[in-house]
Amino acid sequence: MGNKFLDGTALTIAIIGAINWALIGIFRFDLVAFIFGDMSWLSRIVYAIVGVCGLYLISFYMHLGNRGESV
Repeated sequence: MGNKFLDGTALTIAIIGAINWALIGIFRFDLVAFIFGDMSWLSRIVYAIVGVCGLYLISFYMHLGNRGESV
C-alpha cells in the first residue's frame, strides 16, 4: 500500500468490474462482452486484469486496523 498510483488504479479497475457485475446481475448485460466481444482474447484480458486488481485489494484488509496508528 505504499504506491498511491497503483492503489488508485487497482481500486478504479475493481470498481469498474463491480459495475459490470451489477449490470450483469440486474439487466443481464455484460458491458465487457458488448465492447470487446463475447470471450474474445481482449475481453479475457480485461476480466483477468479486474481479477488481479481484486486480489491485490485484499491487501487493504491488513491496513484497516492501522488507521489511528502513526507510521
